[in-house]
Amino acid sequence: MTKDDVLFGYRLQLFSLAAERGVSEACRLMGVHRSTYYRWKQQVQKSGLEMLRPRERRSPQMPNQLSPMVEQRIVAFALGHPGLGPRRIATRLARPQWGGLIVSPNGVYKTLVRHGLNTRAKRLALVAGYRAPFEPPREPEPEPHIDSNRPGELVGIDCFFVGRLHGSAGPVWQITACDTYSSFAWADLVVCPPSGPTVEHTSKLAHRIAKELSAAGWQLERVLTDNGNEFGRRAFAAALPDGVAHTQTRSGRPQTNGHVERLHRTVLEECWRPAFARFLQVRFTGLRRHLNTYINEYNYERDHHGRHTAGRCPAELVYGAKKMEPR
Repeated sequence: MTKDDVLFGYRLQLFSLAAERGVSEACRLMGVHRSTYYRWKQQVQKSGLEMLRPRERRSPQMPNQLSPMVEQRIVAFALGHPGLGPRRIATRLARPQWGGLIVSPNGVYKTLVRHGLNTRAKRLALVAGYRAPFEPPREPEPEPHIDSNRPGELVGIDCFFVGRLHGSAGPVWQITACDTYSSFAWADLVVCPPSGPTVEHTSKLAHRIAKELSAAGWQLERVLTDNGNEFGRRAFAAALPDGVAHTQTRSGRPQTNGHVERLHRTVLEECWRPAFARFLQVRFTGLRRHLNTYINEYNYERDHHGRHTAGRCPAELVYGAKKMEPR
């Protein structure tokens, strides 16, 4: 149904209401002047109710509009000199070598508007598009992924600032880890000094990850972190369990550790924001208990749709059975 059909039905309703309640009351209810109603009534009596349908109107022909030939010359000159504005274009076209066209700057501008060339950026973009050499279509490049073949082969660790809570001795940070193969997550909430998490905080989580993977029959082989002070190359590598390698991302490339970055966003949207909106008094112990509950649901109940999980929960890939708790 078009707008014309809606307007046609509105006018039919006016005539139907006028036959039932009278012209004055119908016009008052429908918001139509009585003179308009009687003008429509004369047309209906001559040609029927179809005359109430809105008529199609052609675009108006402006008598002072430039001819198509002049518009073509203006557009051609503007594309040949894309850096000139309407005033300079009008001045140049008035010269004998350009045909002596007498066009006002406003007429030049309106012509460029009708052709979508009223700004220098649009004209330069069109010229650059025509100058660009032809390039055969290319196949889309494959999306970069971190290749890992088993749980524990590569685990990313990062830190996330939660805030300053009532009753806590310092700022609260979340230390998060994510296995790149199974998306199995570990997280811990710690109270840190004003400078942020330390190597003791991050290495403690690494030892916990190695212990849980060992209980599941896997081995923690490599840890991927950024270049923060809590992951100092020598101190953090020395505090890792035996046989665990440490790799750091390049500066300014957080997407290298994208598994943990995306996990931070998921925890923020599904855990922290609802928690801070729901709790009347936010305390450290309550948030830690809430985080542990969410991480347990994330690992054992939440379906994942990554390349390796394919609709399964991470615990299926780590422990071999859906929602199987570690012993």
